Amino acid sequence: MKIAHILLKNTFNIPKQVDRFSKFSPSPLSMKQFIDFGSANACEKTSFMFLRQELPVRLANIMKEIDFLPDKLISTPSVQLLHSWYAQSLMEIVDFLEKDPDDKKVLNMFTETLINVRNRHNNVVPTMAQGVVEYKETFGVDPVTNQNVQYFLDRFYTSRISTRMLINQHTLIFSGSTNPVHPKHIGSIDPNCDAVEYISASTPILCIPRFLISLSHVFYCVAAVEPNEPINIVYVPSHLYHMLFELFKNAMRATVETHENSTHLPPIKVRVSLGSEDLTIRMSDRGGGVPLRKIERLFSYMYSTAPSPVNDNARNAPLAGFGYGLPISRLYAKYFQGDLQLYSMEGYGTSAVIYLKALSTESVERLPVFNRSALRHYQTSTEADDWCIPSSEPKKLGKYDYNMQEERTEGKLN
Repeated sequence: MKIAHILLKNTFNIPKQVDRFSKFSPSPLSMKQFIDFGSANACEKTSFMFLRQELPVRLANIMKEIDFLPDKLISTPSVQLLHSWYAQSLMEIVDFLEKDPDDKKVLNMFTETLINVRNRHNNVVPTMAQGVVEYKETFGVDPVTNQNVQYFLDRFYTSRISTRMLINQHTLIFSGSTNPVHPKHIGSIDPNCDAVEYISASTPILCIPRFLISLSHVFYCVAAVEPNEPINIVYVPSHLYHMLFELFKNAMRATVETHENSTHLPPIKVRVSLGSEDLTIRMSDRGGGVPLRKIERLFSYMYSTAPSPVNDNARNAPLAGFGYGLPISRLYAKYFQGDLQLYSMEGYGTSAVIYLKALSTESVERLPVFNRSALRHYQTSTEADDWCIPSSEPKKLGKYDYNMQEERTEGKLN
């Protein structure tokens, strides 16, 4: 009832605020800036004044793009609900624009508001995913719609990661509570993130209960610029864990299914290497691999046919049932200028490679901006292919087509 009252009250004001803030581009921050601010120069007033401007900009930029989705997708109950969450969150933050940053009560209220916004948006990803399912089941998908929705969802979910990052940093640093398990973390960031440690931490949850693979089936090989140096970078552990969880889950499932009749399961090998520019994690399995033509489909939001997420226990992979694990994992990697790629040998196995920036100064947020370039993407349909497309039916080469030859000779065909 409260949500309906707020939205009704601001029905005419919401589009105005969206237009107002979408004219500005988001201001990307580097991991070093996050760390420097949170450790040495943490000032709640400064953070408040930055976020009350920056969060509306990021929300408004992506809300503008929602309007360019197909009308039938926008009209689904799930997307309508999601849009109401964004509108309410935008207006709640905008309410602080004229409030006194020197008033401690205002700062406390702002932190509480951010916590409420974060909680409200907890289910944004599965809610949008459900909207896509509703749309596909009712109207089907054509190539142009598939291209536009894929483009939008990459940007939409990246925007969501970024707003959550800003909110988490502020609320964790200024809420007065320190995580007793990780007292040295700065907000959600580990300034000495040990990649090997997090790889080891992510495997026990998956191994024995779900795939009957023990830790002895996971091999590690590490390398650094200097032999005795630890492999540490400045990173967000929850992001790294999400990626590792998904890749281990896929590798273990493929291994078990491919070798279900074998008495011995081949190991999953993980190599971690720290160079001068990149920290690279390569996970290789012998799970049979996938054909080349299917690789990109694994990163498609529209390809999965699963109707709904699985919520039978807390150990399920994030978004289990929607097929969004790999696409979202790649967005986490790209968010701070990294990447996640798959290399597969059908009949043998697959290698998944995570690339992360080794230097905190180069780990800069990759943020979507609503501008003319983005607008043109939604207005452009898929261009005709100028390469021959193999026919599904084999040609009959036993007979020579004299008519075809005559037409070619006369220049009637190109």
